[in-house]
Parts: sequence; C-alpha cells; structure tokens
Amino acid sequence: MKRLTGTNKEIAELLYQEQLELSKENRDVESTVQAIIEDVKKRGDEALRDYSAKFDKVDLTDFEVGQDLIDQAFKEIDPEVYQALVNAKENIESYHKHQLETGFEDQPSEGVIRGQLIRPINRVGVYVPGGTAAYPSSVLMNVIPAKIAGVKEIIMITPPQEHFVPAILVAAKLAGVDSIYQVGGAQGVAALAFGTETIPKVDKITGPGNIFVATAKKQVYGIVGIDMIAGPSEIGVIADSSANPTYVAADLLSQAEHDTLARAILVTDSEALADAVESEIERQLKLLPREAIARPSVENNGRIIIANDTDAMFELMNLVAPEHLEIAMDNAYDYLEKVENAGSVFLGHFTSEPIGDYYAGANHVLPTTATSRFSSALGVHDFVKRIQYTQYDKAAVNKAQHDITTLAYAEGLQAHAKAIEVRNDNN
Repeated sequence: MKRLTGTNKEIAELLYQEQLELSKENRDVESTVQAIIEDVKKRGDEALRDYSAKFDKVDLTDFEVGQDLIDQAFKEIDPEVYQALVNAKENIESYHKHQLETGFEDQPSEGVIRGQLIRPINRVGVYVPGGTAAYPSSVLMNVIPAKIAGVKEIIMITPPQEHFVPAILVAAKLAGVDSIYQVGGAQGVAALAFGTETIPKVDKITGPGNIFVATAKKQVYGIVGIDMIAGPSEIGVIADSSANPTYVAADLLSQAEHDTLARAILVTDSEALADAVESEIERQLKLLPREAIARPSVENNGRIIIANDTDAMFELMNLVAPEHLEIAMDNAYDYLEKVENAGSVFLGHFTSEPIGDYYAGANHVLPTTATSRFSSALGVHDFVKRIQYTQYDKAAVNKAQHDITTLAYAEGLQAHAKAIEVRNDNN
C-alpha cells in the first residue's frame, strides 16, 4: 500500500482525484450504450432477443423465469445458505421498518391547511448481475426496503444463464419480487426504462451492474428514477494503537477482493500499526483465492496515511467521505459524533464490514466516490414520494393577497398576481 503525506486537504484532494480517475467512464461505452437504448426503444423484445444472442450466446423465446425454475432453485439451494438468507431477511426488515415515514398536516392560521402525503412508487425494477457477480445479499438489500415502502410491483431482471444460481432466485422470492426476467446489460436497463411487449415499464431502477449497466442507468435517469451511479467499492479504516493489525488487514482486503479498481484506505496515528498492517496484508494476500484481484487493488489503489492525532484522523476521513468506514479503536461508539461523511459506519474492533454486507440489517447499497457528502444508503425513503397539499379558504387568501401579489409583480409574473386578485372580495 502506498503511503501519502501532506496536509489533510491536500491528501483528500489527491484521493478524490484518484477515485474520479478510477470511476471515469469510457466515451466508447457511452455511445455504445446510447445506441442499445435507442434500439430497445424502437424494437422492444426483438432487440432484446438479438442482444441476448450477441452478448449472452442464448436464443430466448420467453424472457420470464417460470415458476418451475424457481421451484427447482428452492430444491437445489444449500439448506445452510437458505437459513442464512432467512435470518438476514429478518434483520434487514427489522432495521428498515424504522425508516417508514408518516407524513404530516398542520393549520398555521385560520382557514389554512398544509400537509404532506407519503405514497409508494408504483413499480420498481431491480437489476441483479449474473455469473460470478451474482450476490443474493444484494437482492435482499434492494427489494426489502421497496416492499416495506409499499411498492405495488417489483420486477427483477438478471442476465440469461444456463443454470441460475439457486440463491438468487430464492432470495428474490423470499424478499417479495413479483416477476423475474432473464435479460441483462444496458438492454435490460432500457427495457425497464421504456418497456417492451413483455417487460413492463418501471418508475425506478435500482441494483448494481458493470460499466454498461451503470452507464445505461445514468442515461435513462429522468425517464425513470435510479438509486445511484456507483463507483468501485471502497473502505476507510480509522485505527489507533489499540487496533489489531490482523483484523485491520483482513477488513481492508474484504473490499480489495471485489474488484481491481476497489480501494482500501487506512488512516492511523500509529506508525507501528501501519507497519504491522502492511506485513499482515502481504501475509493474508498469499492465502486469498482472489489474490489476483485483491493484490492489484491494494498495490495500485491502497493508501496509508499517518495522522498526528485522533482529531486529524477524523478530519481527513470526513474529507474522504468513504463508502464504508470502520473505527478500529477502543470505545469506538464514543467517537461516532465525529463522523460527518460516510455511507455506513462500523464501530469497534469486532464489527467487521462484512457484517453489514450480509447480516446486521443496515443496507449495503452505499454512496461511493465521496458522494456520501450529500447522499445516503439505499432505504425505504428511496421508494416513496412526498406529495404536498395546501388549502386556503377565501378569508385566508384575502389576508395573504398583498404579500403574494407583491412578490408576483416583483418577478414580472402578472398572471400569477391576477390569479390571486380575481378572488378578492372587491372583484
């Protein structure tokens, strides 16, 4: 891992620029995706079949995954994996139920009613990668908050496969997916955004994917809502001399194994810990089945920063605004108030980041590339709309008329003013 020196501001800016470089999208991808989207808009299912043959090497007559395949998945799934999914589902549900909103209404003065309604999005599409990137935990994390929000219909798409990973189909049904279609890539995103003869148009698309999927989500945003544009996975660890270097190294590698572009950042005030973590990373790397992915991630993107004290460590990490933030310190909970920017926080020496990935209940769909400065983890709030309402009676309108028309005339919008004035007692 490379060591960085400088002021916190200089280091944070360097890290941010490095992360932007990792997340930069290729212009060829942009144009390719745009062409695919336009083709799906024009030709619908016919285009989807052509792209399935071209990219997935399968000839499809029916896109929907039938009940027979789902039943087979329940028969094939490892019983321990099934039980782990059930337990994780319960934790995710119990956590996200606390995010439900109730709306409000008030009467600030005589004749005036104001309020806000909370209404679920009607139909949501969830993208689920296939093959080695098939993560049933992500199915639960995307679908369960939508169900709790009251979304009326949840559609899942996933690339065509000769044999579906049983846990993916089982997780979909456990979480409450209404229908599953085998279509992937940018063409799948386009199908969700615009609809085809078979796949209905949705109102919002969530879920992870490769650069083609991410670019497609970006391009259809505005036609439909999306969860976020996710960059490579990242973890930041704040650790002092009380931290166990074996634990810290293992947690840094837990994200490095995702992708060669993933990044792991350690900020510590202990030179001895930094040295020990570096040694541990090398030792553990040699034991990892995914060393070929984790090693370039650590060597190219891993960073260690030595800070002067605790306040400096938190100041820097707040500037970095990591996706995952671990606080590997004694009494870590006492430092929670120092955290300003992070997607999800893991407190103490034993709360390893994978606890959040799979089990604790907090969502693992998180903002990357320093976007935790202004955005949050996926949650129930992402699947509802807030509708405002207002009622003024005649007396209340007359009382407010002067202020309203004064502002309307000041903006040069005479018809706005007239719409109020026609309701005056003198008209």
